[in-house]
Amino acid sequence: MIKKVFVPLVILIVLVGAGSLILSNPPSVQRGGPPAGPQTVVEVMPVASRDYQINVSSYGTVQPRTRSILVAQVRGQIVDIESDFRAGGFFDAGDTLLTIDPRDYEADVQIAQATLMDALQAQAQEEARVEQALQDWQRLGQPGEEPSDLVLRRPQLQAARARVSSAQSALTKSKLDLERTRITAPFSGRVLKQMVDLGQVVTVGAQLAEVFATDYVEIRLPIRNADLEFVELPENQNSVTPFVEIKSNLGGETTWQGEVIRTEGAIDAVARQLHVVAQINDPFGTANPVDKPLKIGEYVTAEIGGKLLQDVIVIPGNTIYQNSYVYVVEDGLLQRRDVTIAWQNGVDAVIEQGLTADELLVTTPLGQITSGTAVRIAGEQAAPRVARTGPAPSNPGQSNPPQTSGAAN
Repeated sequence: MIKKVFVPLVILIVLVGAGSLILSNPPSVQRGGPPAGPQTVVEVMPVASRDYQINVSSYGTVQPRTRSILVAQVRGQIVDIESDFRAGGFFDAGDTLLTIDPRDYEADVQIAQATLMDALQAQAQEEARVEQALQDWQRLGQPGEEPSDLVLRRPQLQAARARVSSAQSALTKSKLDLERTRITAPFSGRVLKQMVDLGQVVTVGAQLAEVFATDYVEIRLPIRNADLEFVELPENQNSVTPFVEIKSNLGGETTWQGEVIRTEGAIDAVARQLHVVAQINDPFGTANPVDKPLKIGEYVTAEIGGKLLQDVIVIPGNTIYQNSYVYVVEDGLLQRRDVTIAWQNGVDAVIEQGLTADELLVTTPLGQITSGTAVRIAGEQAAPRVARTGPAPSNPGQSNPPQTSGAAN
């Protein structure tokens, strides 16, 4: 019984003694001021106003200015084809692309010429008869009476002249048919698709080839509704022709320079956007050789020259969060600023409200962070820490005197 009471009593005494010892000799405490530098380090850039050139991004596909399908206007067998009359071949205006057998039409021309000669000879004979009839009337007719048209053979003369006119028209048509046996290029261009070949018999209206002009190409470009106020477009026959830079990554990035030549007259019913048409001169290098000619149907991107904004604040687009706010540093603290964006693309953003010049914009990507958090700007030297142990001194730089119990003698 005594043992059961004694053991817990001893444990209690030991615990009380240990507590008294801890209270009388507290552990050393590291003292000092707050950390000299905050834990979050951010990069900043000073906000400044400047002039900024708006470039509106768009995209489209290359289309020819003029695309035509050549058709046969006469029937016959194809007896000759030029070497350039193949898909991708180039030609100049007036070049003969292929020839239809002309012999039937040459014969028709000769027949028409003979018919015309007969008609001219008949007309000359009738003119002589009219002259003779007039002389006979003057010799045998009644004085004071006018001869009738029939007496003077005027209807016969008109019929003879009509036969001459008809023969002349037939000859003209025969020559035209003969000329149409040579299919010539209506403009300088390129063959997009060949539809016939040597030896093939074609009829009137048969499709021979699809060709397109190479002097320049056009690209239909959509404009975002938000970008319309920042670009001047050719409207109402004005002289505004914004420059456009066309880029393609087909076979390596290539750039062409062009201009916007017209604006479509209606909003696209599907995209609900306005489209403009850009023009690129000599896209195939026919006048001046180019490294990589454009291809019909090629997908390209475009940068359309817009307005020059003066004295505006422009910041990187990736510094804006949720398209509505940014972070700035003020007196070592992170501050959130709501901003109003006037215009932006994939790189820059023009700020209408919310920022002023000389503020320090945070460019470091931040996650979920509270406004008012202490931060340190990258590149600034943090102040060193000072560590002390024991109680704080009464005066800076002077240690406390040892404490004694009781009164001084």
